[in-house]
Formats: sequence, structure tokens, C-alpha cells
Amino acid sequence: MQCFRRQPKRSVSQENILQEQSRRVAALNGMRLGLKDDKDLKFLLKGSQLLKVKSGSWRKERFYKLQEDCKTIWQESKKVLRSPESQIFSIEDIRDVRSGHKTEGMEKYAKDVPEYRCFSIIFKDQRKNLDLIASSEDDANHWISGLGKIIAHSNSMNQKQKLQHWIHTCLRKADKNKDNKMSLKELKDFLKEVNIEVDDYHAKKIFQHCDKSKTEALEDDEIEEFYKILTERKEIDNIFQKYSDAEGFMSCQNLVRFLYETQQEEDAVVAAPALIQRYEPNERAKRGNAMTKDGFLMYLLSDDGNIFNSSHRKVYQDMTQPLSHYLVSSSHNTYLMEDQLTGPSSTEAYIRALTKGCRCVELDCWDGPNSEPVIYHGYTLTSKILFSDVIKAIKNYAFKTSPYPVIISLENHCSVEQQKVMAQHMTTILQDMLLVAPVDGNKSQFPSPEQLKGKILVKGKKLSRQEDPAGTNGNNNLEAEDVSDEDEAAEMEDESVKTEIQQKGKRDTLKLAKELSDTVVYCKSVHFNGFEDPSHPRPFYEMSSFTESKALKLAQESGTSFIHHNIRHLSRIYPAGWRTDSSNYNPIDLWNVGCQIVALNFQTAGTEMDVYQGRFQDNGFSGYVLKPEFLRDEQTKFNPKSITEGTWGTKKKLLLKIISGQQLPKVNKSKNSIVDPKVTVEIHGVQQDNNKKQTKVIENNGFNPKWEEEFTFDIEIPALALVRFVVEDFDMSTKNDFIGQYTLPFTSLKQGYRHIHLLTKNGDPYSSSTLFVYISIQDCD
Repeated sequence: MQCFRRQPKRSVSQENILQEQSRRVAALNGMRLGLKDDKDLKFLLKGSQLLKVKSGSWRKERFYKLQEDCKTIWQESKKVLRSPESQIFSIEDIRDVRSGHKTEGMEKYAKDVPEYRCFSIIFKDQRKNLDLIASSEDDANHWISGLGKIIAHSNSMNQKQKLQHWIHTCLRKADKNKDNKMSLKELKDFLKEVNIEVDDYHAKKIFQHCDKSKTEALEDDEIEEFYKILTERKEIDNIFQKYSDAEGFMSCQNLVRFLYETQQEEDAVVAAPALIQRYEPNERAKRGNAMTKDGFLMYLLSDDGNIFNSSHRKVYQDMTQPLSHYLVSSSHNTYLMEDQLTGPSSTEAYIRALTKGCRCVELDCWDGPNSEPVIYHGYTLTSKILFSDVIKAIKNYAFKTSPYPVIISLENHCSVEQQKVMAQHMTTILQDMLLVAPVDGNKSQFPSPEQLKGKILVKGKKLSRQEDPAGTNGNNNLEAEDVSDEDEAAEMEDESVKTEIQQKGKRDTLKLAKELSDTVVYCKSVHFNGFEDPSHPRPFYEMSSFTESKALKLAQESGTSFIHHNIRHLSRIYPAGWRTDSSNYNPIDLWNVGCQIVALNFQTAGTEMDVYQGRFQDNGFSGYVLKPEFLRDEQTKFNPKSITEGTWGTKKKLLLKIISGQQLPKVNKSKNSIVDPKVTVEIHGVQQDNNKKQTKVIENNGFNPKWEEEFTFDIEIPALALVRFVVEDFDMSTKNDFIGQYTLPFTSLKQGYRHIHLLTKNGDPYSSSTLFVYISIQDCD
């Protein structure tokens, strides 16, 4: 049995002193956030009782309070033996704060409470939403507004401010007796907290160097001295010294030279003065049009010093080409939060996918009770959600991340009556957003993403004898007819699913209602019967869906034909039936033959999803990326499986140096656990380009590991290549633990000295975890 040591009771005066110190620390952190004397912040620091809502029968009062660090929330818990860490969540973990009944939980369980008292906290990872009810409208507004301000101000802090805030929070945590001094033991505890193992000799050496007062405790200026030693970046100091004068200033002229020679910035003359004004904290240097070491570091940590080309953060590609000329960010079985067999279905899954830039979502529709269609994975135990609720969620979130069109991919298993209800819901809820007629009478090719801005398209079956999408004449009086049934769920390799299908009997055809058929304009689903004869082309608006195995076979055996097919037609690819765990396939080989709608399980983290998000962060995170010219040219002879000489772009040599890492997160939350990081660099592209190389392991240092290792990669087809940087915690006996990663298109790489801002397993940015690298790209001889 574990024994708990009783803490000595503090006197009233000691308590008052500690409370006053806590208030001062909170005020200082509030000021760092730019929220000095903010009334909402003060309310959150004081805390309040809120009703936590879990179900119709579970609604309990709990106390919530913002901690003095202004970055974590403490929540009261009645659970026995719950660890203190589990009662805290970070502001950085919050994706969104929604007022009113804006989640499924609130919609179901809090309709009896006025919306103005309700709000929900949405987390970045797979954690469940936190649905809360305040005692008054004022209290709810304080929480909604206060959290919103902290999130916004935290996001706007530069990397140096984030680092300072984090280190001071860790220092405060290590100060066990809260005397604002640091003993040698507390200093060693602090170093472990920030993920660095230092032996007793080195810890004592640092301590004695900073302890100028010889009091066996660091305080005030001595702690600041310790902070400077800890955050020293010698590798950046060495670069700065090459371009600075004896007084420690880098002139504008020398900054131009650095930007042009080392960073390969073509507009160096224009950029240099702007960078000085933007990042230099020293007013004297700024007036003299020069940069100090601090300003230089802030530039390298900023968006301008990022490895990803900042001009690609906005839409820069031609968006006026036919829809089939773009890769489209697409989700498979979007409604699922977890696996394909028993997991929950949720409208939240659609919101998460759309806010991640997804432009094609999937709806599996079945007859539901009370004449209301439902969405779930047929023949399985996944939960069911209303079709109408999903359409509302799509309407509300379709264009928050990108203005470009969203495609609703319907897998329809409903009766004619409920199909009519589906059509009515889409028409009445989406209204003008729903595309119901060809754009500008375009009947020969797809309209462009630019023409379809703000529009929602439906992909589904179309009555063959009805007026077709291109507007040619046909029998428009048909009420319903049989069409072939597309049933992806029936392909699942699961015994219980197969038994369910045998019992219910699977039909090859389905009766389609005219009303639902009318919603399909440019994306008519047809069965794939082989590549078309050029002398008898099929209508451009006909599109087929392929399992990953069928598509990969076509890519392998008929790559050039598949590319030609995808110039005029859209192709949708979906995961194999055996992936009941919602695992993903590699999208690269399908993109390489021009397949546009390569649908992945967005809820599943991993290499495939990292590569996917890396591809679509290009072109302003719009969800549309223009295919290279050789995948759009009707005369193309390109085949990714057999590359010959052609106009595929100049071959490149990538020279890459992994220099150092900064503030890598702890993988194991144990106090004494320190990471042993190593970096792997991967190239994903055509088969000849696929490659990976890795650094040595740095033992016991996640705070500021140094590698200084160089690698070279030859890139045959730069336009199709992506580069992935992966940091892992090396473990000799078991699988390495994931720490962070970053993936980007080769064509979005910036040259010179750059920081890589690492992402979590779920693709969210860490606040201050980075790699520092040097990049050089040369043409191959």
C-alpha cells in the first residue's frame, strides 16, 4: 500500500504570502499574454462552479479554474485516487470554444437549458467534448470570451515569448516550497521537467556559476542568468557572428547578403528592412536599420524562417482549370470517430474533417425510424446519426477553412420515400449552397474550383433516362427506376458483416428517386468498365469509385492510361474492406497517376495521414492542389512506374543538415523519464525517389539535442515528392516512441537555415518544439 506523507500545516501569514505570490505570478503571465487587468481573465483565475453534462442522467456540478500560469485549467473531480495531472488540461489542447447547443451532447442533453448559459470546449485530439452549463449568462460569457482571448493571444506570441512563458512555468513548478528561490535539488528537478538529464557535476557547475551571492539558492537576477545559459543557441550565434560587427549588430547590407547567399531569397533587398522592422526588439538597432542576435533568432523562429514557403500558405495556384485537374482532400466514412465495426458515428467527425481542409465527405445513408434517414456503417454495430444533422453540420462548417467547393459523396441504401426526404433536407437546409444546375451552361467539361466557390456538389447515382447533368434532352418525367447498387460496407472482410449480409440478402440494384437524382449535377456515379475508347468518349461527369487494391493494380499495369482517364474524369479511391480498424493506405501512388479523390480515414493518425496533410497544406490549405502539367497534358506519356526522358521537371539534389532540436516534448510523463531523440528524413514520391536516412541517437536530452549530421537525396520527379521529418524516442528493447513530425511538398521547401515546427501525432502544432536544419537544393548534372 502506498503511504502519503502529510504536508506540514502552513500558518495564516504563510498562506497569505503564498496567495499574494500566486496573484503576482498570474498577473505577470496575464501581462505576457497582453491581457493585463482583463476582467474575463480575472474571472477565470478566480474560477467558478459549472455543470458538467455527460448524458441525460449525468449532469453534475464541478469547480473549474484557470491556473496561475494562464495556460492550464484545473477541474474538480470526485473520482477516488485520480492523479493530479488528470485534473488539468492545457489551453493548447483546445481547438474551439462553442457557445450554445453546438455539439451533439448539448443538442441531446441540454435542450432544457437556455443557450446563453451553455458552452462546449472542443479538444484537438480524440478526447470527448467538454459540455458545460454556467449558472448565469454573465458567467458563460466570461468563460467563452476569456478562453477565446487566451487562445488568440497565445497563438500570436512569438517563439521566444512562448519559450520564456514555458520555462518560467516550469521554474515555478520546480519551486516546491514557493519561496521564489531555487535550490540545487530544485534546479535538478527543473531540468528533468524540461526534458534534459544533467549529471550531478554539471548541475552543480551551472548552479555555482549562477549563484553569485553564494547563498546556496538562486533568486531574481541569478535565475535570469540560469535562463540565459539554458536558452543559449550557439549554433545560431556562430551564423550571426559571420555577418555581424564587433558591437554585435548585423547591418541591413549584411542581412541582405545572408538572405541572398545563404537563404536563397530572391527579394533580399526588399525583405531585409522589413524583417528588421518586424522582428528586431532593440529600438536602437531598429533605428539604425540593423539586427541584433535576439532579432536574428526571432526571424529564424518565425514564419519567415520556416522550412515551409510562406507564400504557399495562401492560394497561389491557378484555380480556373477544370475540377478534374486538382487533387482534392477527401475523407472516407467521414461519420466514424474510431473503427469501422463498433465505433461511434458523430456529426463532430464531419466538423473535424472540414476544419482540417477536407473537401469531399462521405455519407452512408439508410432508412431510419420516423421516416428520417440515418447515417452509419451498414451491417455493423457503429452508432447512427440523423442525415439532417449531418447536412446541418456540413452547412455550418463547409467553408470556414476553405471557400472552394465541397463534394457530398452519397452511398445510398434508402427506400424511395426516404430518398425523397434526403433530397428535401439537402434542398431546404443547404439552399443556395447546393448546386442544382450546370454552371454557365457548361456541358463539355468540369467548371473550375473558382467558379464553384461556396457551392456544395452531390456525388451519387443518376437516372439514366432522365435529363443528364450536362443538360441534354431526355425523359424528365420519370419518377424512379432501378440503378446499380454501390455497397462498400458489403466488401468488409469481417465474419459478422458477412453473416448480416447473407441474412438480409444483398441486392444488385436499387430504386432511385427522381428528387435525389436531381441533386446530382457533375458527379454521376457509374461502374468502371475499363478505360474509354478515345473515338467514343464517355461523358466527362461520369465518375467511378475504386478500392485501393483495384486502383493500385490499374496504376501498376496501366499508369499512362489511368493518367489520361483522370484528366477528363474524377476518380474516387477508398480503403480496402479488410481495414476494419480504420487504418490507411499510402495515397502517393494514386496521386502519381492523377487520382483526385483519394479518400482516407481522417480519424486515424499515422504516416499516411501525415503525408496527406503535408500535401494539402500547400496552396493555402484550400483542399485543392493543382496537378503537375504532365498529369494534365492530354498528350502525356508519363508513367510513374517506368520513367523515361520527358518534360517532368529538372532532377534535383537535396543537401540536408540536421543541426539541432529544441524543447522536444516528453513521451513518457514520468518525472525521471528523459527522451533519447533521433531524426529520420523520408522522401515519398515515385518509386525511384522513395528513401529514408536517420541520425544518431542523442541520449537523455530532449531540450536541446545537437546532431550536426548531413544527408544527400537525389530527386527524380520533384513535383511529386514530399519530405517527412520524424523525431522518435529511441528504445533498444521495444518500438521507438513517436515524438513529432513535419511533412511538406518538396516544391514548398525553403533553402538555407530553417526551423521545422513539429506537429503532434494528430497533426496539431506543438507550441515550441522545433528542429533546426540547413537545406540546399541543386540541379542534378
